[in-house]
Amino acid sequence: MHERPPSPSIRPVRVVLLTASLVCAGLVGLSPVQGAAAAGDPVIVAAGDIACPDNDPDYNGGRGTATSCRQKYTSDLILGADQVLVLGDAQYSIGSLTQYRAVYDRTWGRKKSVTHPTPGDHDYQSGNPAGYLAYWGVPKYYSFDIGAWHWVSLNSELAHGATSAQVQWLQRDLAATTQPCIGAFWGAPAFSSGKGDDRSFRPFWDVLYSRHADLVLSGDSHQYERFGKMAPDGTAAGGGIREFVVGTGGRNLDDFTRIQPNSEARAKVFGVLKLTLGANGYSWQFLTESGRAFSDLGSAACNA
Repeated sequence: MHERPPSPSIRPVRVVLLTASLVCAGLVGLSPVQGAAAAGDPVIVAAGDIACPDNDPDYNGGRGTATSCRQKYTSDLILGADQVLVLGDAQYSIGSLTQYRAVYDRTWGRKKSVTHPTPGDHDYQSGNPAGYLAYWGVPKYYSFDIGAWHWVSLNSELAHGATSAQVQWLQRDLAATTQPCIGAFWGAPAFSSGKGDDRSFRPFWDVLYSRHADLVLSGDSHQYERFGKMAPDGTAAGGGIREFVVGTGGRNLDDFTRIQPNSEARAKVFGVLKLTLGANGYSWQFLTESGRAFSDLGSAACNA
């Protein structure tokens, strides 16, 4: 199934050219519209693991605490974006329709009309994703285009073995696109220095790699992490896929446990990943919700 995205919003874009990867400390107060590759290129933001339930002790009337329930503040970072990707677990602890409406909808839901979600494990903890599907009104997995990019929202909670219906659909979907750049996102990461690697997602990577995909985004591990380009087995590959793990949407943060090969940047901080999608490449910038002294930014060409 091929889903078309909502029409992007119209807004001015400040142009800053990025030509090299850079990780730096001490950059604070960065605007969500900095770092665009070219005027008119679509700007998207992405994160997962976002909203507390309103009965959580740390919800605090929606104000959260210093270390939990920061959805109100991270949502302010997404308002200038053309479109939004939600990387799973948008609403805790069980993604019921009631809680989606009570918390997520009042914060990140301000950009619902231009948001593309993927489910996480908390959307399935009730036994089925009824709340997720009712709130979003999307298929369990689907695809869409943004500018020159083809995106696939995959489902980490459904069967994803090499012969599964989902992986067979992915093969057909990517074979049909003519877009020069390809990105994919799903809930749980294949590679992570927080929760560790999950090789069950190898079939996703095999198909994406065979089609020269460029980006994979995931949440679930409550940190920010950027990997260098990799082959499906996790080894460095110049024409491989770059993975971002962005489980920093507001729920809470976790420690890193074991630094994985090819991990190039990491932070335990709330925020969102901003991507500017060019016709033949992309730039990225991580934006913290409180202007803390961390930033990760850079640019790269698409593999195709």
